[in-house]
Amino acid sequence: MNWAGIKAIWTFEMARFFRSIVQSMVSPVLSTSLYFVVFGAAIGSRIQEVDGISYGAFIVPGLIMLTVLQQSIQNAGFGIYFPKFIGTIYEVLSAPLSAFEIVLGYVGAAAFKALIIGLIILATSFFFVDITIAHPVWMVSFLVLTAVSFALFGFILGIWARTFEQLNLVPLLVVTPLVFLGGSFYSISMLPEFWQKVSLFNPVLYLVSGFRWSFYGMADVPVAISLIAICGFTLAALGVIWWIFRTGYRLKS
Repeated sequence: MNWAGIKAIWTFEMARFFRSIVQSMVSPVLSTSLYFVVFGAAIGSRIQEVDGISYGAFIVPGLIMLTVLQQSIQNAGFGIYFPKFIGTIYEVLSAPLSAFEIVLGYVGAAAFKALIIGLIILATSFFFVDITIAHPVWMVSFLVLTAVSFALFGFILGIWARTFEQLNLVPLLVVTPLVFLGGSFYSISMLPEFWQKVSLFNPVLYLVSGFRWSFYGMADVPVAISLIAICGFTLAALGVIWWIFRTGYRLKS
């Protein structure tokens, strides 16, 4: 294992993160505060509780999941796209690093940055609502699995994208709507039966549901299914990345 090479990629990515500290950390905190004002105050005045939990506290796991998903995809996608854009990707590919080590450096840094921001959002939430974490170990586990799996997905997007517009296309038009429709701000039990069944086809629902269970012990779908869903998504992303490096898809041409 070339730890020096992995560290070099990791250090470079983290340095870029701290160079844009306002955009990377302050902006998500401000956005979350606005969500609490809009959803917690405006909608919370009409929806006092959901399954015995105050609405403001109920939406915290969804807000954290929304931020972690977005940050994981954006950090990993831009991290690998920028070397492609400026042509330095060939130096990375010619370095004495295996595909696994390259992915570990980029995806590890992206997931770590998303985790930092997710924990900051969690800390910010305590200023607005009272939060209890029933299963802290599972909470961290779901958070890490989500950050890693979607960082892998972002890495794939970064390799696939040919332009900055394509890089932002999937997160904006696909991932964000799925998060909003995946029970982030409501329980699917509040929906008509038909839409409850439709919601089960949304993969983000299983992530949000499992993560919310780690806080309050309640879930829209069984926790075991949530774990299977996120592990299956991670394995699928790893399979796609293996194929990309094996064929050189949009890396060597």
